[in-house]
Amino acid sequence: MTMVFFMLVNFITSPSTIWFIYPCFFILFWPISLYFIGKRSMKQFSVFSSIVLLAFLLTENLIHSPDYLWFFYAAFPIISWPILMHLGKNARTLPIAILGSIITIAYYGFLNFIASPDYPWVIYPAFTIIWWPLSIYHTNRKSFVAFSFTSSILISLFFIIVNIISSPDTIWAVYPIFAVIWWPLSMYFYSYKKKQI
Repeated sequence: MTMVFFMLVNFITSPSTIWFIYPCFFILFWPISLYFIGKRSMKQFSVFSSIVLLAFLLTENLIHSPDYLWFFYAAFPIISWPILMHLGKNARTLPIAILGSIITIAYYGFLNFIASPDYPWVIYPAFTIIWWPLSIYHTNRKSFVAFSFTSSILISLFFIIVNIISSPDTIWAVYPIFAVIWWPLSMYFYSYKKKQI
């Protein structure tokens, strides 16, 4: 009834602007969340919520900016949510993390190539997703000092690439790299001092 009320108010007062979908989305999401959380069926909740959220974003995209389908940028992580939920404990394994990272980079790399090939913005989601398998690998091995060194190299490479791509005339990457170097150095000297004791 509340959704019908908002729809009627929308078409009576401002038919040129479709705004009723926003309150309707949250009103619809409220009982759905209570139902699935009450039954403790989080996997089903993730599937249903993803469908509702995808439908909302697609509707929003087609109504307000049909010339540019930004929906596909948000669709991948939303679809990934129920997949990871159904994988359960396997989602925390290294093979799944590596596979998920490769698929994510390939997906956004394809979008980058199709939608905006002028600038390789795929480096940003690629840099973010690489932390997933990297952290799992070092956590399983309990190699936290090695993790700090590997991570520092990754961060340094990221800043160098961004520097070269975005502003090659100004060398600014050295500043964040200098700050990052202190992380592995402090980890190394802490572990060395701990061994001495």
